[in-house]
Amino acid sequence: MSLTSLTEAHFPLILALDVGTSSTRAVLYDARGVMIEGIESRTTYQMQTTPDGGVQMDADELCAIIGHNIDALLRQAGPAAAGIAAVAMCTFWHSLLGVDENNHAVTPIFNWNDTRSADEVETLNRMTDPAWLHARTGCRPHASYYPAKLLWLRRTQPELVARVARWMSPSEYFHLRLFGQARCGISMASGTGLLNQHDCRWDDEVLRLLGLSAGQLSPLTENPDGDEPFTGLRDEYARRWPALAAVPWFPAIGDGAASNIGSGGHTAEIIAINVGTSGAMRVCWPAATVRVPKGLWCYRASRRYVVIGGALSNGGDVYAWCQQTLRLADNEETERQLAALEADAHGLTVLPFFSGERSTGWHSHARAAVIGLSLNTEPVEILRAALEAVCYRFAAIYERLKDEVPEAGRIVASGGGILNSTVWTQMMADVIGVPVIASAVPEASSRGAALMALRSLGLISDFSDAPATFGQVFEPDSANHERYRHGRERQEKLYELLIVQ
Repeated sequence: MSLTSLTEAHFPLILALDVGTSSTRAVLYDARGVMIEGIESRTTYQMQTTPDGGVQMDADELCAIIGHNIDALLRQAGPAAAGIAAVAMCTFWHSLLGVDENNHAVTPIFNWNDTRSADEVETLNRMTDPAWLHARTGCRPHASYYPAKLLWLRRTQPELVARVARWMSPSEYFHLRLFGQARCGISMASGTGLLNQHDCRWDDEVLRLLGLSAGQLSPLTENPDGDEPFTGLRDEYARRWPALAAVPWFPAIGDGAASNIGSGGHTAEIIAINVGTSGAMRVCWPAATVRVPKGLWCYRASRRYVVIGGALSNGGDVYAWCQQTLRLADNEETERQLAALEADAHGLTVLPFFSGERSTGWHSHARAAVIGLSLNTEPVEILRAALEAVCYRFAAIYERLKDEVPEAGRIVASGGGILNSTVWTQMMADVIGVPVIASAVPEASSRGAALMALRSLGLISDFSDAPATFGQVFEPDSANHERYRHGRERQEKLYELLIVQ
């Protein structure tokens, strides 16, 4: 069961907040981890972009959007809001902001795909051994993570940096406003590039390298299975949300970890693909020790659950960019046109790096390229080639994941970016050469956050107590797989020529 009505829901309820790069959602789940149908609030937005690669957003504006979504959901829930037992949260990893001594945001949110700190990656590579940093923190030197961002801000905006008392993620700032205190959950900390993945502490050696102290970051939570919740809303918010005034609010977990858990990918046997604005392929499982694999990253869902995988800076936004820029038809007609084209029959080779590259090469300066265009090329062929190109990057991640976690077999796909296009999902199965199972969970990330809260509250003993639902299985076509093998080879040659050099 993926949805239930409020009248058939099992109480108590969990309010789950999913704060993403392009939208924020507030969703209700029951005690079985089933989404309550018809009670949901969503707000879409666009972060500010700059010609030099900046992607940022006002921190207070984002907090206001989250608050408005909570307002709307509580109005929809009516008297049932009294049955909410906790508030869970997941949000995008890697984003950074600074607050002053009065707990006011003095910087914007610098988003994960802000590439203005790309030059600082080379600075980091000169300061230390990149392999040493990767092995300790699970994060390579890259513009996505805090170390490069902090060095860039010190170089370009020293007066602004001087006003910052603490650095934190947007979710920490949200809870700071609501409770007057901030704590960083292990999951969010694991995506900063400052956490030691082996002992789950802020890494003293990395902090010294950056001239940073642990006091300039939020304290870390300690619970091995989850995170200690906040309680006791400040008066302003207790009056605004009386149903939530006395319930626990859990620190955010990374949306990628939440998506794995919510879609059923919480064992070493399941690889989860998620394609939203960006894209990721991950394995999440309980592990006593960690080995950080080359080319991939290592984060956490909690102290106990490790998440290993790779991420693409561009996923669903490739489809959106093509549709808007190439002035394609509506979704239904575009899907029909895509389906009418044969695999890799367009003569095009695409590097889909509109926002730089993360896995597997981690080139922050990388940009998109298309070669093979002719006067006969149709717009939908460019789209088809771009979507195939994203699949090729996922295939490279898959091969490294299989080397690291050989028991991983099934691939489960979630996220509107891919599941809204059956052609693209089939393409993914054909390129990788293994079946891809469509998740039937409407909102995998928010559901994962809700399951973490249910487990912390003792309402479920294990994530398997709330099994995920699955939809269509996309079986790979062997002939298409062979065609795509040649397409991958062409892309790899172009990648070596233009990006690696």
